[in-house]
Amino acid sequence: MKILVTGGCGFIGSNFIRYMLGKYQECRVLNLDALTYAGNPDNLRGIDRERYHFIHGRIEDPEIIPRILDGVDVVVNFAAESHVDRSILDAQPFLTTNVIGLQVLVDAARRAGVRRFVHLSTDEVYGSLETDEGRFTEQTPLAPNSPYAASKAAGDLLIRSYVITYGFPAVIVRPSNNYGPYQYPEKLIPLMITNLIDDRAVPLYGRGLNIRDWLYVEDTCAAIDAIIQRGRPGEVYNVGGGNERRNTEVARKVLSLMGMGEEYVRFVADRPGHDYRYALDCSKIRRDLGWAPKVDLDTGLRKTVHWYRENEWWWRPLKARLGHESQGFWEARR
Repeated sequence: MKILVTGGCGFIGSNFIRYMLGKYQECRVLNLDALTYAGNPDNLRGIDRERYHFIHGRIEDPEIIPRILDGVDVVVNFAAESHVDRSILDAQPFLTTNVIGLQVLVDAARRAGVRRFVHLSTDEVYGSLETDEGRFTEQTPLAPNSPYAASKAAGDLLIRSYVITYGFPAVIVRPSNNYGPYQYPEKLIPLMITNLIDDRAVPLYGRGLNIRDWLYVEDTCAAIDAIIQRGRPGEVYNVGGGNERRNTEVARKVLSLMGMGEEYVRFVADRPGHDYRYALDCSKIRRDLGWAPKVDLDTGLRKTVHWYRENEWWWRPLKARLGHESQGFWEARR
């Protein structure tokens, strides 16, 4: 199997490449990545270079995409601008990559005759659950509440139109909040861990009562693998961890793992349009593909804390760069 992974130097993409090359000895991977701020070649340091090839480029480039699809069986699209706070400051890059870039990639993949196109979306396209009851199903209407989520919803609808119009063999994956190794340290869990390592406070929006479902990244990779192997073209699959927690609860777990107290929590001004709760009904992928998450939140957090403690060489240069940017919430201090 020859796979084109787009955005493979990012968090989930790099973990997926490691997962596939480790599991399938006959698998070959092409990785197309623009190497934006969150694309880091060090995410793939030490992998088998005989079955892996890196290409520097953007999915919105109509010149490069058709040239690299020759002989590709499967495309897995991770390429995206994905940070809500950045989308609030400037939506334009999100539309460029998540909509226009996706259109260029899909058109080229359709013409190349790939047998499977897996598109990574997000649970945020469904909007917000305003109570502690209920879950999003794959049939829930899309109601995005941030520029980032709106750009991803637009991409999902574009994919759907190609499935209906052209019979394009695409599958949409909507995972919940991922965490684990190689996650860029502006995201909540690695931000907390790396701040605490440096004896800095943990910033939480508002009162920290927002609820997210947390999914360890290796479980996400296993779900994508199952979708490549057994998923039905044209389908959407929710992929959740079954680990719903308030942000304050996640913070307490990380603080406990690191032997630190709640005096390290700093509440900051809430994010505009901050969604209250995301929760996914994942019965479809469990029933149809036999996938279920294997890593509970306590185990996943313990593994993640250990990884960031053991790999300061990876995240310290990234945190130094973040410290010079205008968005300052991750710089909250004691």
